[in-house]
Amino acid sequence: MTINCKGTLVDLSSPKVMGILNITPDSFFDGGKYKNEVEILNQTEKMLLEGATFIDVGAYSSRPGATHISEEEELNRIIPVINLLVKNFPEIIISADTFRSKIAKESVENGVAIINDISGGKMDDKMFETVAKLQVPYILMHMLGTPQNMQKNPVYKDVTQEIISFFAEQIYKLHQLKLNDIIIDVGFGFGKTVAHNFEILKNLNLFKSLDAPILAGISRKSMLYKTLDISAQEALNATTSANTIALLNGANILRVHDVKEAVEAVKIVNQISF
Repeated sequence: MTINCKGTLVDLSSPKVMGILNITPDSFFDGGKYKNEVEILNQTEKMLLEGATFIDVGAYSSRPGATHISEEEELNRIIPVINLLVKNFPEIIISADTFRSKIAKESVENGVAIINDISGGKMDDKMFETVAKLQVPYILMHMLGTPQNMQKNPVYKDVTQEIISFFAEQIYKLHQLKLNDIIIDVGFGFGKTVAHNFEILKNLNLFKSLDAPILAGISRKSMLYKTLDISAQEALNATTSANTIALLNGANILRVHDVKEAVEAVKIVNQISF
């Protein structure tokens, strides 16, 4: 449960929080919110002070039906922000949210410590080889389809078992390439119905059989606000509730928009840790 982030060993046996920094104009919750250096630095500092261990920087919107952007545009968005964060927060542990191997490589060369791939290696056949050469922790996420089509009638016979099988196959491939720091993300909302998402949340502890740290990314997602008939902006309480369930079911990392509340959830669950 320990991962090596640019020489810093991070113990995930006690859950950690990953703060989300979207630098996209159209992400479902905070798209277009951080448009200049001051806003980016202020939000990053806030999340670090509130207890985030990792900052996840995303330049490609992966919300359902999101607009596809070129590799060049994604690169032009993400690299200047990585450089800005590394310069201002030398000890920061940055995760780059990308499914493209070229962007993964250039991000790591500019100071990123973790690659977070929503496609689990399915959208770029060079990704596994690239992260193995880079020897950085890799977040392997499950997604059915692509962001453009993933929510068009997703169907499974057994959603939990199918995702476990997917992870087992992909982890085997990564181990063959000598990459050992692998984190799994079940991909809440990525090619799943609301019912699928809650079934996965209920069964999250079954994913521990894969012997890899589990990341839960439930923050303000539609599975929560659609269930309660509210907006994403109103879904903080629901997020904390879902994060608490995830922690009790074995989550090692919470990927969130609201760091303070997630850190508090971790502290409370730690009081009754098994």
